[in-house]
Amino acid sequence: MVQSRRRRRPLTRSGITKVKRSSRALAVDYKALAQFRYQLRVFLAFSETAAERQGLTSQQHQALLGIKGFVESGPATVGDVARFLLIRHHSAVELIKRMEKGGLIKRAPDPKDARRVHLRLTAKGEQKLQAISRINLGELRRAASPAMIRLLKSSNGSVRH
Repeated sequence: MVQSRRRRRPLTRSGITKVKRSSRALAVDYKALAQFRYQLRVFLAFSETAAERQGLTSQQHQALLGIKGFVESGPATVGDVARFLLIRHHSAVELIKRMEKGGLIKRAPDPKDARRVHLRLTAKGEQKLQAISRINLGELRRAASPAMIRLLKSSNGSVRH
């Protein structure tokens, strides 16, 4: 039996397989990547404006979204917010302090671990997050590709509380 000499494709650090492509295929990739990045930037600018209209910074909006939707089980923690926003823990602590002072969130000590703090949105935080999310979902539906539209429709257009 003859063994195959096929070599496995090397992986990059992110785990994406490196593939040699013709310059024509690569040009198509550049175009697709450029268009995708442009659409992301347009959406992020739109979302930032929506947050500002609600009296929030973009980071405060993202933190509210992370507290409400990022954590799988149990209440969110400062560490969860730091991880969701890709910021350092001490930066998340300062952000959380400002958000609590603004009446957007409440902090409560974890009854099982005094070092941890649980976070929850206040009624004001919920209202602002819901308003921004409704606007953002509408913009995504308006500007999205057919594949993205199918994904957005799968959520029935609702914003869960």
